[in-house]
Amino acid sequence: MNRLETDIVVIGGGVAGLAASLAGAEGGAKVTLLEKNAKTGGTGNMGMGPLGVESRLQKIKFLGPSKDEAFKQFMDYIHWRGDARLVRAFIDKSGDTIDWLEKMGVKFADVCAYFRGGNQTWHLVKPETGEPGPTASATMMKIMTQRAIELGVNIMLRTSAKKILKEKERVVGVLAEDKSGEKTEIKAKAVVIATGGFGDNPEMIKRYTGYDWGKDMFSFKVPGLLGEGIKMAWEVGAAPTEMMMEMIYMMPEMLMRKIDPGLATAFRQPHLLVNLLGERFMNEEIMVNTTFTGNAISIQKNRCAFLIFDEDIKKHMEREGGIDHLSLVHPITKISNFDESLKNALTSGCENIFVSDSLEELAEKTGIDSKGLLNTVEEYNRFCAKGHDDHFNKSYRFLRPIRKPKFYAGKLYCSAYGTLGGIKINYKTEVLDKEWKVIPGLYAAGVDACSIYGDSYPFILPGNTMGFSLNTGRIAGENAALYIKSLNL
Repeated sequence: MNRLETDIVVIGGGVAGLAASLAGAEGGAKVTLLEKNAKTGGTGNMGMGPLGVESRLQKIKFLGPSKDEAFKQFMDYIHWRGDARLVRAFIDKSGDTIDWLEKMGVKFADVCAYFRGGNQTWHLVKPETGEPGPTASATMMKIMTQRAIELGVNIMLRTSAKKILKEKERVVGVLAEDKSGEKTEIKAKAVVIATGGFGDNPEMIKRYTGYDWGKDMFSFKVPGLLGEGIKMAWEVGAAPTEMMMEMIYMMPEMLMRKIDPGLATAFRQPHLLVNLLGERFMNEEIMVNTTFTGNAISIQKNRCAFLIFDEDIKKHMEREGGIDHLSLVHPITKISNFDESLKNALTSGCENIFVSDSLEELAEKTGIDSKGLLNTVEEYNRFCAKGHDDHFNKSYRFLRPIRKPKFYAGKLYCSAYGTLGGIKINYKTEVLDKEWKVIPGLYAAGVDACSIYGDSYPFILPGNTMGFSLNTGRIAGENAALYIKSLNL
């Protein structure tokens, strides 16, 4: 067995792990970073950018909210079902973290809201090439990795932590193993867990969230996110937290990229949304908030729903400006080549889009209760005719009748960006045991410890999860370095 000594071991080289490594090294500590994959970045390579509050960019554009306003909105949103001190610490640090990244060389293309009425806290990373969009933050991960190397962080790729080492009450290192099976005992004074949750572990998802992956949950399944860091923390006495999916909604083929973004956009618009009983269950204009929509779908029969529109609505979406809900992820203002895209999707095996010449046929194809659907469409068309939704008060702007064949339906399921929670921490990111006492030398950051959202991701403050990961990573690295200095006194 190989042996190695360092000050801080960081387990996981994603957003939180890289931030922790950088902060620890900046604090004067010798840092070793373990990353099980062939490169760093983790899910940070898939994102668009983090939250920041009172950053330099916001100040020069006169953009709110203030830290106080963001904290109040956050806590009101979650009904105070989260650690207020941790929320405050994360928000207060977030603007400085954006500035910290800029000094490192990260460039931000803009500061945006996710939807109308939200806050402009989402700092969109400017990629090396092209426009901001999915995977743009990979550029940020690359810059952070390079800076970590410059600061002397020992990055061990294709190397996993297998066990956290503890002597009496204090954490003293980890047992690691590389891809070939070679083991290394790494002695350290502090350990930071930042392993990205358990989104690639259907068994843990079922056990701790109640969802059955591939049946009623189609979340992003990033390879290697198995919950190992959470389990290692529990093994040394860490208290567990509530665990949940970072809820959104999606058609499975959208997740698997079997349909093009334009066609996917058509089935995310505020048309007629029904469950298997053929009944409406929400105000469809709220679909712009993907978390709220996922929540609503999660309590329907079989945790699914169907978005329905007709030929006239299809033609409306094909006109410039015909898209009601715009997205920064896929900024599409009209659906081009709908019929061709639909044909390609169905030819490639898409099982969740249905086309019919009658509503009765649509009900048969989808499994929706036929009588329920016909009654709902008749009632909905009356609402459209008088310009008022008697059930949910959907804006008249989105009330378009379902009358003209062909009829289209997309089956939507609960989805998630990943998992949240598992390890109990305090506002210093110190891991707590079941008696809420600090486990000396052990810290956790990122989604492994993110249990601050109550029951719903706060889309009103976009960039939140990446922001939480970055800032808890920094807080963990800084406090680990301070803890080590206290041991040397």
